[in-house]
Amino acid sequence: MPLQKNVFKKLFWMNVLKIGLPFLLIVTLFTLLFNSAGDIFSGNFDAVHKVHFANKQWVRFWLSKIVISLIYGIYLTNKKMK
Repeated sequence: MPLQKNVFKKLFWMNVLKIGLPFLLIVTLFTLLFNSAGDIFSGNFDAVHKVHFANKQWVRFWLSKIVISLIYGIYLTNKKMK
């Protein structure tokens, strides 16, 4: 079924959330560990905050991951609902 018809189904969006939220969690953890593993394991959370979240950097941090997770969830859900 084409994406245009699936978008209007409640089941479609529930499945998007079921796929997208775990993917968001995995991407977030991977990004934090990849970019700031040394600071995280040493307990230097101020440095992690400064690099990823201070001065409105949190918007870029979360927005990119939410968009990627949403696109991934929509793609997989639409592929499975055919």
